[in-house]
Amino acid sequence: MKLKENENIPDSKVFILENGKAAKKDIVDFLKDKKVIIFGLPGAYTSVCSAKHLPGYINLYEKFKNKGIDSIICISVNDPFVMNAWGKENNVGEKIEMIGDPYLNFTKAIGAEVDKGEKGLGIRSNRYTMLVDNLKVIKLQEEKDTGTCEMSSAENFFELI
Repeated sequence: MKLKENENIPDSKVFILENGKAAKKDIVDFLKDKKVIIFGLPGAYTSVCSAKHLPGYINLYEKFKNKGIDSIICISVNDPFVMNAWGKENNVGEKIEMIGDPYLNFTKAIGAEVDKGEKGLGIRSNRYTMLVDNLKVIKLQEEKDTGTCEMSSAENFFELI
């Protein structure tokens, strides 16, 4: 990943679902003047993402809020409809903001893209978690392999902040 701790999040467009329609937003809108956790993953409904990464942040939501976190964002290269459906299926409610990065605008801007073509997934995001305070990356944990969720897991990240 080319983005490093103490650097600012680059301006890039992402998508959310608003009133049943895809809405293009600037990632800065979600981060300005806030203390936010962003966790990026290879894809909605994939095994490790569904079994460990997303559920960990749902389960520890209150503990993160108690540490002063304003919001938690899950971002993947899926479209906002898929992210919304995956969020509903996992009962994220208002706990996690589900953001789609279907054109890899954000993923490429931070240098997190990985080629998973041999697994039939195409270009995806590496698995990572970062703490961002008013656009500045305070803490960043990136997995060496997208098939693991150790350094970037909610449980491990909670201990670091």
